[in-house]
Amino acid sequence: MEEDFEFEFSEDPKFSVERYEEMIRNQDQYFFDSQAFESIIDYYIEKNDPIKALQVVEYAVNQHPFAAVFFIKQAQLYVATNQLDSAFESLDKAEMLERSEADIYLIRGNIFEVLDRPDEALENYEKALELAENTDEILLLIALVYQSTGDYDSAIRNLKRCLEQNMENQDALYELAFCYDVLDKQEESIQFYKQYIDNEPYSYAAWYNLGNAYHKQNLFEKAIDAYDYAILIKENFASAYFNKGNSLIHLDKFTDAIEVYKQTFEYEPPNADTYCAIGECYEKLEHMEEARSFYKKAVKLDTKLSDAWFGIGVTLDFEDRYFESLHFYKKALALDDENPDYWFAIADAHYKLGRLEESERAYEKVLELNPIDIEAWLDFSSILYEQKKLDRATETISEAIKNNPDAAELYYRMVAYLFADGKYNEALNFLEIALRIDPAKHEILFEYLPQIQDNKIIIDIINKYLI
Repeated sequence: MEEDFEFEFSEDPKFSVERYEEMIRNQDQYFFDSQAFESIIDYYIEKNDPIKALQVVEYAVNQHPFAAVFFIKQAQLYVATNQLDSAFESLDKAEMLERSEADIYLIRGNIFEVLDRPDEALENYEKALELAENTDEILLLIALVYQSTGDYDSAIRNLKRCLEQNMENQDALYELAFCYDVLDKQEESIQFYKQYIDNEPYSYAAWYNLGNAYHKQNLFEKAIDAYDYAILIKENFASAYFNKGNSLIHLDKFTDAIEVYKQTFEYEPPNADTYCAIGECYEKLEHMEEARSFYKKAVKLDTKLSDAWFGIGVTLDFEDRYFESLHFYKKALALDDENPDYWFAIADAHYKLGRLEESERAYEKVLELNPIDIEAWLDFSSILYEQKKLDRATETISEAIKNNPDAAELYYRMVAYLFADGKYNEALNFLEIALRIDPAKHEILFEYLPQIQDNKIIIDIINKYLI
């Protein structure tokens, strides 16, 4: 015979859960008030058991059919279990009972986001915005929808509104920095964060984002100052240490950068990117064994970190171990075969090993990927020139000039090739162009073709531009 028991809300949720589980075991029918049901549902949600939570909701809906809260929780659980159609149905029932409940529109907006229907998501979030008491998180959601559609200006507008509501919303601060970055509006970003810091001087996130904006503007000293303030406020802020290290590298302060990078290990486990950055610093200091050691630590943690494989190759190349360096350059290339720097290193290594055909092919790939790499054009043409392929060398520099019409180095090199080919008048025309672009670089002509230092006509033309 079925017994009816009634349980009111207890401050100890375990009591309600125990009574509920007893009811299930005994196949009885107990009555729980709405607060007791809510605590039981929340218990199973916290236990990451949405199936049991949904079962509780079914009992709750049967006993409290006019309580919108249970249909809202049911919708949340259907979303968690990817039953989106059922979630929509539960939200419709909740809306019939309580149209002024903001959570209905928040959940519905979230479902529309999942379904990639941004207009309907925004429509529901706007409804939630009208009904909710605390709106900063809703404004953040609206901003994220605008981000997903590429409307970063609207995203910025809503992120600023979010921060007006709650200046401590860290997610909004970071998303705002992201939007400014995408739009390449670093000056606006700097201005915003400076104003924000005037009101919230102890916001480590604001100082950090200000540092990032300064870094992107190549204002590395100011970036370091901003990161230092972030670290002063939050001593264990590993990302601030890492980015400070990046700024120090740009100032060629490699020893200082190493120390800062190593400080991140006090607050988070070592990671491949940090090991790789330390390796790069040692490489710049020409401490190749230390550099190689850290690059190896990086690939041990992340075998797909192409820059670390490349770094190992660079250290070997520096030690004239070209054959070994090629092995590691190729490992980097296997992970990122569209990287012109990797192709350039491979081309150079082949050249040093006397493999001129392989070097030529690699240089062709470099220039296909990066036609504004002046050094690559010059090196490629030099290989052709050394092999007495004078016509190809000239054609190569001609193509280089088409891609880099303001690069004086290319015109000076053209002068050398034309002069070597006996095309003196043409050479003099290119010399005039080179001197008009940058007369100070004329010395590179003599470095490449020393014999023309005694040519009076060339010397007279150069002197005319140096007066």
